[in-house]
Amino acid sequence: MNFGTTRTRLATAVAAAVATAALAVSASPASATSAQGYFTGYGAWTDDWSNEGTLSTGSYANSNATCLWQEILWAEGATESNGTAYDEADIDGIFGPNTEYASKKLQTRWGLDNDGRVGPLTLGTADNKLRYISGSTEAGTLYLRYDGAAHDFTLRRDDSNRYWFVKDGAWRVAAYNYRTCS
Repeated sequence: MNFGTTRTRLATAVAAAVATAALAVSASPASATSAQGYFTGYGAWTDDWSNEGTLSTGSYANSNATCLWQEILWAEGATESNGTAYDEADIDGIFGPNTEYASKKLQTRWGLDNDGRVGPLTLGTADNKLRYISGSTEAGTLYLRYDGAAHDFTLRRDDSNRYWFVKDGAWRVAAYNYRTCS
């Protein structure tokens, strides 16, 4: 047995395995994160938000992503710091003390750590309340309903996998880096 030939074959096999693994990884869809700039999802909608960025008073505090979270607070019937219901007037895309308070209360209700930071666990719990309305999970537009404890609202995931919601009668993309809802 020639040791040099065996070593060459082994090196070739390892290189082929690494190349195959690299192709497999690059062929799979990228996971959704705030780095993509939008709430996004791929395939089935049931786990789209569990790897999104964290929303808080210090992270994406003025954004359409925060506006989407505030829609969820409204849909869940969350309460404000003054004890009143979180309502449409509170949906402004600004993650301030009132949104932080309502987030903590909802996190407690959901059995989560109530730190007021809306990260993967909180958003993952929220996306468990998405319900299919119509469209395709493979390509094209998908329409979903957020099934809240107090209210429901419609979302759409476009052919670029970005999530949209309706605010002030217009579709708004759930973007991390800008705010068009008020």
